[in-house]
Amino acid sequence: MSLPAPQPPRVFRAVAVQPKWGAEHFVSADAFRAWMRGQLEAARPYLSPDRPNLVVLTELNGLPLVLRGAGWALPLKTFERVALALVVARLPRVLPVLLRERVSPIRALQLADSEANTRLYLHTCRGLAREYGVYLCCGSAPMPRYRVVNGRPVREASTLTNQTVLLAPDGTLVGVTDKVHLTPDEEAGGVDLSPGRLEELRVFPTPVGDLGVAISLDAFRADVIERLEASGCTVLLQPDANGAAWTSLEGLPPDPDNVRDQPVAWLESSWTATTSGHSIRYAVNPMVVGNLLDLSFDGQSAITGRAEDAQRERSYVMTEPRPGFLALAPWVADGEPEEVRTIGRQLAAHSGHPRENAYHVDVLHADLSLPASTVSPPPRLPHEAALETILADQAAPRRASPASVWLAAALGLGLALLALKRRR
Repeated sequence: MSLPAPQPPRVFRAVAVQPKWGAEHFVSADAFRAWMRGQLEAARPYLSPDRPNLVVLTELNGLPLVLRGAGWALPLKTFERVALALVVARLPRVLPVLLRERVSPIRALQLADSEANTRLYLHTCRGLAREYGVYLCCGSAPMPRYRVVNGRPVREASTLTNQTVLLAPDGTLVGVTDKVHLTPDEEAGGVDLSPGRLEELRVFPTPVGDLGVAISLDAFRADVIERLEASGCTVLLQPDANGAAWTSLEGLPPDPDNVRDQPVAWLESSWTATTSGHSIRYAVNPMVVGNLLDLSFDGQSAITGRAEDAQRERSYVMTEPRPGFLALAPWVADGEPEEVRTIGRQLAAHSGHPRENAYHVDVLHADLSLPASTVSPPPRLPHEAALETILADQAAPRRASPASVWLAAALGLGLALLALKRRR
């Protein structure tokens, strides 16, 4: 009995895009498509013509779709004021979700338009994966969980997770991952997302690696990394949106008595996973930059590997050089710690400084090699099967009937009058 022929190694290119976003990129479907396409166009010169390409985009790049159709609200300047204005302006759509699903106003605002925004996000990303012929980690977006009922996707009530979608070059769905560990800004009091389930984290074998996703904070958490390693992850994807000055102190210190600079803390994510891990050989960590209304995002994107694969010593600003970085975006300036901290504050939203919003954009790439996969494809989740139906459906999303809109508006007005009456 002959043995099966050995499979050739996987040779591929990883590309991380570090874009700069602004609220104007999300006020219309066309603006969003153009912003997303611009990132793939920036990556185009770095795509390999003779091997598969993996392109990784940044965290929460679908979150600001809540601004779609709300260009009029941007002069309010802060996300909190804009969100409040949108809840009021969209009350006929928001109020039924608020009352029926018993969620916060900010979650109801996102869920009210989730069908149209999920469709726009998925179809935009599918088109880009096909056009550029790449495996695409779409970044991440707040999206509901779905299941298929009578052939149609039905949204799970009240749930809204931070999801990464992986697509193949033909636009088919590879898999979906939810963020498990949320930051305070993602929890109640912030954008109010639902945490994902650790037991649902899986690894997806592809020609560009056995892909495991740890969205931002998840890449710092041992339970996530251990689960992905136990599942055979060889390429860790860490889409990121760091909502603070890169040169400020870490926001979630493991030891409150030892608060470090953010770049120092960031070494405990992808860099540690590849230099100290077991199965994880490479990691791709793109970071979005730019001021979004009053919110500031900054960081240094990186592709990391084993120390022996990346012997050139370099590291994030404010840290000592070290091996393990296959590719690293520079920060906007070098200098002594206090100098770069000052520059970090100058870049921030509403600083009024000439450096305001002058962040560094970049595209990183690295040619990677892995043995043939020994990982079996995981079974489809019901949610993934539902997203496949959305990707396959070219029809426009259904809109509420005029009667239901007027009914919701009347209900909202009645509740407002009742509240006023009780105050007297």
